[in-house]
Amino acid sequence: MDVLSDHYRRKVDEILLLQEISTILDKSTDERSICEPVLNTLGRRLSILRGSITLLNQVTGEIAIEAAYGLSEAQKKKGRYKIGEGITGTVLKEGQPIAVPKVSEDPRFLNRTEARDKRQSKETAFICVPIKTGKNIIGTLSIDRLFSEYLDTEEDVRLLSIVASMISRTLQLLQKIKEEEERRAMESRQEGGLLMRPANIIGNSRAMQEVYELIQQVSKSDATVLIRGESGTGKELVAQAIHQNSLRKDKPFIKVNCAALPESIIESELFGHEKGAFTGALTARLGRFERAHNGTIFLDEIGDLSPTIQVKLLRVLQEREFERVGGNETIKTNVRIIAATNRNLETLMAEDRFREDLYYRLNVFPIHIPPLRDRRSDITLLADYFAEKYGRLNNKPIKRISTPAIDLLSIYHWPGNVRELENCIERAVLLSTDGVIHGHHLPPTLQSAESTGTGITRTLKESLQELERDMIQDALKQTGGNMAKAARILGITERIMGLRITTYRIDPDHYKTKNEK
Repeated sequence: MDVLSDHYRRKVDEILLLQEISTILDKSTDERSICEPVLNTLGRRLSILRGSITLLNQVTGEIAIEAAYGLSEAQKKKGRYKIGEGITGTVLKEGQPIAVPKVSEDPRFLNRTEARDKRQSKETAFICVPIKTGKNIIGTLSIDRLFSEYLDTEEDVRLLSIVASMISRTLQLLQKIKEEEERRAMESRQEGGLLMRPANIIGNSRAMQEVYELIQQVSKSDATVLIRGESGTGKELVAQAIHQNSLRKDKPFIKVNCAALPESIIESELFGHEKGAFTGALTARLGRFERAHNGTIFLDEIGDLSPTIQVKLLRVLQEREFERVGGNETIKTNVRIIAATNRNLETLMAEDRFREDLYYRLNVFPIHIPPLRDRRSDITLLADYFAEKYGRLNNKPIKRISTPAIDLLSIYHWPGNVRELENCIERAVLLSTDGVIHGHHLPPTLQSAESTGTGITRTLKESLQELERDMIQDALKQTGGNMAKAARILGITERIMGLRITTYRIDPDHYKTKNEK
């Protein structure tokens, strides 16, 4: 009867706890108004020592304590983890709860907050469960209890999992409200002429925010812009953003890849030609500058122009006029020039391969696009965008990118920048069969030793011995089994040669020719 009464009492207490938490969540307006009252309720009704809610920062990849019960502000600030680090990081990485009856016996418990005194006589239990939104893990809920032989950690895990589920649903709703408010605020800033991210560029990192500010500053003017950055960083997108936010946005935007056009035809492409100007010129043809009249011309890979074309381009920049190939009529042009290059123009000038006067004409307003390795917080945003894009194009909806895949994307150095990332995600989408991009869908260049099971399996000593054995065998093969000659080739004495042959159980006779045998 006492057992039934105890069970009944626990169920009543659980119902009252969940009712109180539900009331708190209904009245919540932000994350803080959720987390702190929920923990206080858990502390009061479950008689816990401490409790905390951690949330994952999607930008930095760091797990930090959002709210806590029984911890000081200083202790809360110390509670920071990386994904997979400690019990909290492991729960967030794997998405499964962990219950530790005695924290002193589990090496995964880091005591990062320093709230557990190792000298205390009473043992502490730690229970941690994931907070999920859909299939994404956004944080953890954990509590500390005094250890007891009657402690039921499975029951604690079950109850905390229910609470974590309730919290996650409210966090999802608040996140949607927050995103809608941010969208409206962005629209308001746009109407007021304030800084905002261009619609065609993905990224919220500090480095890209500086680029957005430069775009805003130069867009309304007619200043010549020189965009610099490594291949694949998105220089053309920046040029488009400048044009779309300029007073010429309703006029033509003409693109020219200077590296893709042979020198024999680039002058005709840029400035046009008259009928009969050269073999095959059956009719007169407008050049890109004429087609871009009153609009913007984007000269990509400007560093690849020949000296002859550089002179003609300099005249257009200075005088705003040119002649078609084979023509005598001077044509006036009103066009804004945006140039881009991934080459070091200063080095080219020093080598007399790029005109100094042209450089200064182009370099009126320089914008540097950071490589992807310098804006790692944007990698997940870009990966999500490309996954959705190519999932839609290939009729293969991608629901999520797995945590191991995100880890591989985050640690790679991306020599090909955003273009390489886009190609990797497109490939992964095509390989996916379950709506998820997994680590093994990524190219071999992105794989790590851990993900492929190809880590170091031998010690340095073993590897050096293997190399030494191979070199001795190669030397014996080269000398037909002559140990003295092999020793001279390897730069060692015959005595050492003999010792090594004995150690590695090598038979020199095996390498002798038939005649020598």
